[in-house]
Amino acid sequence: MSTLFVSYSIIESSYDNENNIKRKCVGDSRTTSCRRKRKERSRRGHTNRRQECSNLCIISKMGIIEEAHNVRVLGAGGQQTIVLAHGFGTDQSVWKHLIPHLLDDFKVVVFDNMGAGTTNPDYFDFERYSTLEGYAYDLLAILQELHITSCIFVGHSVSAAIGALASISRPDLFTKIVMIAASPRYLNDVDYFGGFEQEDLNQLFEAMRSNYKAWCSGFAPLAVGGDMDSVAVQEFSRTLFNMRPDIALSVAQTIFQSDLRQILNLVTVPCHIIQSMKDLAVPVMVSEYLHQHLGGESIVEVMSSDGHLPQLSSPDIVIPVLLKHIRYNIAT
Repeated sequence: MSTLFVSYSIIESSYDNENNIKRKCVGDSRTTSCRRKRKERSRRGHTNRRQECSNLCIISKMGIIEEAHNVRVLGAGGQQTIVLAHGFGTDQSVWKHLIPHLLDDFKVVVFDNMGAGTTNPDYFDFERYSTLEGYAYDLLAILQELHITSCIFVGHSVSAAIGALASISRPDLFTKIVMIAASPRYLNDVDYFGGFEQEDLNQLFEAMRSNYKAWCSGFAPLAVGGDMDSVAVQEFSRTLFNMRPDIALSVAQTIFQSDLRQILNLVTVPCHIIQSMKDLAVPVMVSEYLHQHLGGESIVEVMSSDGHLPQLSSPDIVIPVLLKHIRYNIAT
């Protein structure tokens, strides 16, 4: 994880020293020029400089992060900040059942991960987001731009892993991480059951590649747990289909082929692990694996809900559980 720490240091330094930088690599007419220069550097073998440029592009001017990620700050609540981060195939709307319960007591930050259907696909850097570290860079930059010095981070699915990664380099920014349907690895391995074999994933990727719309229609009810007529399945189908197919495939490959088991012991922030009793993507035993291998205090709660998006499909069950873990430091 030294790479993440070093890269964030580069971002932090540039942010402090170049607040008024005029060159903006994302969202203006110079985007193509910046990409061309990065390609030229790559051909000359300047790989380190290319990575630095990629990191700086996202945060080279104040306000770019908020625009690119559709950042919203809600509520007139207390001094404590809650950051809500969505998982694959959704956007910040997945928190619509939870947000009203938080506004009186907390400042609530919501945003969209790059690649979500609500973000500009031109901003998606396939190289940057080929690993989860790219998303962790974004999260840290969002917190810095909003001047957030401490938050409760609620991450669903892959965003739980993203929050964990970010907390390794900046544990001071996170008072706790609430993980919903989190997994450090989706592939089965020796002495580890993640839920998928490589052939399963190969078939999934090929289905996405060959007919994305048909894949969405089939995957949504399996992930949510219900038929196509349910409101939750229709909502997930909508946000999933809003993603550009090539971006959706790239994001899915990054997520499903990731393996964070070796860095779990570096996560020292208290973690509250919340899991559905039945989840197509994350078996219950994965939650216990996280509990046993995280480096800090942790607790697991398995809910009677069904599916990978319980905050959307079973809010009556999930919202009270989430509020309990948000409000109280159960992990201490």
